[in-house]
Amino acid sequence: MGRAFEVRKASMAKTNAKKAKIYGKYGKEIYLAAKNGEPDPELNITLKRIIEKARKDQVPNDIIKRAVDKAKSGVAEDYQAVQYEGFGPGSCTVIVECLTDNVNRSVSEVRNCFTKTDSKLGVSGSVSFMYNHNAVVSFSGLNEEETLEALLMADVDVEEIEEEDGMVTVYGTPHDLYNIKTVIEETKEGIEFEMDEITWIPQNYVELEGEDRERFDKMMNMLDEVDDVTNVYHNVKSV
Repeated sequence: MGRAFEVRKASMAKTNAKKAKIYGKYGKEIYLAAKNGEPDPELNITLKRIIEKARKDQVPNDIIKRAVDKAKSGVAEDYQAVQYEGFGPGSCTVIVECLTDNVNRSVSEVRNCFTKTDSKLGVSGSVSFMYNHNAVVSFSGLNEEETLEALLMADVDVEEIEEEDGMVTVYGTPHDLYNIKTVIEETKEGIEFEMDEITWIPQNYVELEGEDRERFDKMMNMLDEVDDVTNVYHNVKSV
């Protein structure tokens, strides 16, 4: 399988997290996007993108509405986006994104996940240089040539396009995510996106077996239990 398969597999795996955590994550992200811009998704592209993703992950409308209304009301909640990087079992690499109102709590809880699995939390930049930070959009309904032509005609630059098993995956810069989606939607009606997000993509993958795999799985489960953690990226090849 190619890189596109690994990226989509990782994305789909994230949707299996507990519903309560998913709802909490989107509640924070929607609140922040609405607070830092217009609380109207038609006037705030970032807010619109997050709401679209929330609905795709089956977040109830009342949770979305409460988060937007909270921002409109002027309620002050100071959330901060922080990122941690480190080395996991078998020398795999891990990037952990958090959205938190208490950085000291977050780093303590994330560090505990590393420590309890014989892993090591690194400094900023110790791992991320081995990843590409990309907007990734996957869909079916167009082929690679049609997709490239549409994006070129719209003057949207992309880094790479892959086609695998009828699924086209487009890689671009993070700020072009919405532009790529818009071009695809305007090219053909009814396109459904399997993946549309900004993500960290490892430049190389590793395979883990035995105790290393067990410790890695334990780390992933522990990080999933940390409320402040919003996304986890790693370079471990899917089983």
